[in-house]
Amino acid sequence: MIDPSAPPQVQGVVRLPVGPGAGRFLVLLVVFVCAACGLVYELELVALASYLIGDSVTQASVVLSVMVFAMGLGSLLAKQLRCHAAVGFGFVEAALALIGGCSALVLYAAFAWLGEARYALVAFSLAIGVLIGAEIPLLMTLIQRTSRRGGRTGTDEDAACTVADLFAADYVGALVGGLAFPFLLLPWLGQLSGALLTGAVNVVAGGALVLWLFRGDMSARSRWWLLVANLTVLAVLATATVLVADFEAAARRAVYGERVRVAVRTDVQEVVLTGVGHGPPDLFLDGRLQVDGHHGARDHRALVAPAMRSGRHARVLVLGGGDGLAAREVLRYAGVREVTVVEIDPEIVHLARTDPALSALNAHVYRDPRVKVVHADAFSWLRSPGAARGAYDVVVSDLPDPGTTPGTKLYSQEFYGLAACVLADGGRLVVHAGAAAARPHTFWTVEATIRAAGFATRPYRVPPPADRGFVLAFAGARGAPPAPGPGVVDLGFRRPRGLPPSTLLHPRYAE
Repeated sequence: MIDPSAPPQVQGVVRLPVGPGAGRFLVLLVVFVCAACGLVYELELVALASYLIGDSVTQASVVLSVMVFAMGLGSLLAKQLRCHAAVGFGFVEAALALIGGCSALVLYAAFAWLGEARYALVAFSLAIGVLIGAEIPLLMTLIQRTSRRGGRTGTDEDAACTVADLFAADYVGALVGGLAFPFLLLPWLGQLSGALLTGAVNVVAGGALVLWLFRGDMSARSRWWLLVANLTVLAVLATATVLVADFEAAARRAVYGERVRVAVRTDVQEVVLTGVGHGPPDLFLDGRLQVDGHHGARDHRALVAPAMRSGRHARVLVLGGGDGLAAREVLRYAGVREVTVVEIDPEIVHLARTDPALSALNAHVYRDPRVKVVHADAFSWLRSPGAARGAYDVVVSDLPDPGTTPGTKLYSQEFYGLAACVLADGGRLVVHAGAAAARPHTFWTVEATIRAAGFATRPYRVPPPADRGFVLAFAGARGAPPAPGPGVVDLGFRRPRGLPPSTLLHPRYAE
């Protein structure tokens, strides 16, 4: 609440409890803290939206463009508060701390209970952007107040130095916030608690500055309302922090049902395993179903069998597939001497080894001495010396769908070119290519990309009503490759013409 009876700050006498140098330093310190908090809010929105909605490039573009636009609006709106800059800044920071600190909670709640987080994402980006945009004009007024107390004349040179100092503190704070989010807040606290802690730091810094340093520029009534607002925000953030574990459990049940048995956030992704007792489990990675306990055997059999039946299969490479189901299908065939599983997330392999239901589903495949596990990114590993050229008869690509931006490089022409290098003469590559009916553009783009890498291809799917599409590819084959075999539906006759391949520099998997 801004009290009109408070002394105006543009022309009035400044009463500060410290000297001008110390006052200027304190304002710049708060600029630094606020900039760090603002960037954390921004990155938290991008990260959570990418996880909940997918396609991180699109989500980052939406958040950044909306926030930059809103910052311009906030700067214009802040002109109305310049005559009461101290109390205005205090309320702006209280609102920013509350909205930014709770944004992750509300965004995840919208996804869990409403099934849609896009509108909440845009609303939070707009609100946070407006409040961040209002900070700089108000802070500029406050820092000029400290200079005026020191007897400065307000020359152009003084104004230029003030702007330089303020933006230097702002940019350095943004750097610290940008580094703190992925390296400290996200791994140690997670997205929800990290955002709440950031909000608490934000409100303490903003409230302390105006309630102590600029208390003489506010009426008693304004100070009282600002103190109540800050304490209320802190109470809300503290309560949310205490309840965040219960909230996560309730939201997870809303998303995955009541059968959640394992839920862990690894360095790579969120891993959720559902199922009752020793029944067939479902495995979700970042909210997307990776293993269907009731149909996983059929789907992985359809993935592996056509490639294994088409020629030699002594040495097999599985890219992804840490759940062990693809390796289980590979080991069903006589003559397999070695299976190398390249899985980036050790936690998936640990679950596949130790969870009773999941290890039963994969037939305890990791106990087999023929199975070797390499924990590495598949793309990077294919480029490394560990990926021997011409060493494998079959390469099975059992990777998450290409609908998320981090996965597009694993469905690129360059990736399939690297896979071709590790195949022996007459080797086969088989790729899980997503939903053939629900996402036909993505499915056929995968097929076109594999062909562009020099393979002859046979696209196929499991029989309806299931919607799992695959591509069987033959390295260096001449003419039409053989059919994928019984038990699957050959889709070669449906191949569209003219689809360009997806590359690292030009990903083409947006529907």
